[in-house]
Amino acid sequence: MKRRKRTCILSLSLAISLLFLCPVHTIAQNEESQPKRTGKTPVKVTESLPNKTGKRSVKVSDFDAKDSVSWFNGIAVSIDAVGLLQLGLSDYGQYEAALRIHVKDRYFPILELGYGQASHDDDVTLLSYRSKAPYGRIGLDINVLKNKFDDYRVYAGLRYAFTSFKYDLWHPGVEDPFWGGTSEYSAYGVKCHQHWAELVFGVDAKIIGPVHLGWSLRYRRRLSSDEGPLGNAWYVPGYGLSDSSNLGGTFNVIFEI
Repeated sequence: MKRRKRTCILSLSLAISLLFLCPVHTIAQNEESQPKRTGKTPVKVTESLPNKTGKRSVKVSDFDAKDSVSWFNGIAVSIDAVGLLQLGLSDYGQYEAALRIHVKDRYFPILELGYGQASHDDDVTLLSYRSKAPYGRIGLDINVLKNKFDDYRVYAGLRYAFTSFKYDLWHPGVEDPFWGGTSEYSAYGVKCHQHWAELVFGVDAKIIGPVHLGWSLRYRRRLSSDEGPLGNAWYVPGYGLSDSSNLGGTFNVIFEI
């Protein structure tokens, strides 16, 4: 009698254990059969009725294979801190802002507008140079990272840039040892313009909410220029020093909308 009672208790315990284990096994099986999602691409799952083996089959529609990111995915505005630091620490610099359009989070047409200025007095030659004018760049950046939904972006891009400006140049004067008196040298309102191209490599990262920080390195190549009858201008707005500005960079504070 005791043996039969013990057998009944063991059978009841086994049945209860199976009752609890079956749902857990079913949930785990369903989770394994679900396709994994990558990035932000939505997944449409269709679940069929049990087949002959008693298992449910899960089918993923072709919708998952397509890129679900919309063609237009927002804009971003930014300001450059490097130009502001140059204005405070050197004889030249610029105020610069940019507008960038997000196309499928992969392509980024961009417009950069700025206002450059220079106020330089040479202690050796005693020449003084003054200039201020707007400039503009237009181009395209491409996010080269495979995962375009990451909080980090790495760009490669190209710019076309142009500025039309005037500058003033003067010297306090040179004393004539033979005739006496002072010969002054000055030129005001010298008209110039310049076209150039830039190769760009940049990075930006999300900090919090819509705020990103980023930097870029740039290689500049002059395409054509007219710097007036006096030769090369000391400073070109947006380009930098005329004789030593092939390389440059920016540090951007970016707000994505």
